[in-house]
Amino acid sequence: MSTSPRAGIGFDTHRLEQGRRLILGGVEIEGAPAGLAGHSDADVLTHAVIDALLGAAGLGDIGEHFPDTDERWRDADSIELLRAVRDKLSAAGYTPANLDATLACEEPKLSPFRDEMRTRIAEAAGLEQDAVNVKFTTGERMGFVGRGEGIAALAVATVAKA
Repeated sequence: MSTSPRAGIGFDTHRLEQGRRLILGGVEIEGAPAGLAGHSDADVLTHAVIDALLGAAGLGDIGEHFPDTDERWRDADSIELLRAVRDKLSAAGYTPANLDATLACEEPKLSPFRDEMRTRIAEAAGLEQDAVNVKFTTGERMGFVGRGEGIAALAVATVAKA
């Protein structure tokens, strides 16, 4: 059995929907014109992080563990799902080592929320804040992100044998 670090990639998208809160990285983005549609709180950033961690540990994906066909996960807090994934990793003998994520969002500007997102994700994943990086980009007015139809997130995680 290898003790080398393992890496995983997570990717998620959600469409914007009027009347919903915008939650990214466990942080409610006050003043956002719309939120994200989804079965849970639709936190696209945390969902990508979850998939990256599960992938690194070889434990499948978010849909296997928290299917949108299961009413238990309706309106679920994605940070709580991340805590559950941290426990699943631990049970499989892995511990998160670091996370790097990028959010693609045309607006609102998210940089004022970066540190709070890093703190919330780090705490839920069992990491120090400096082991979590969150970056932002736009769609340069191209594609579904650029047209303001949705938000995308990409995350890379490394895990180590506990």
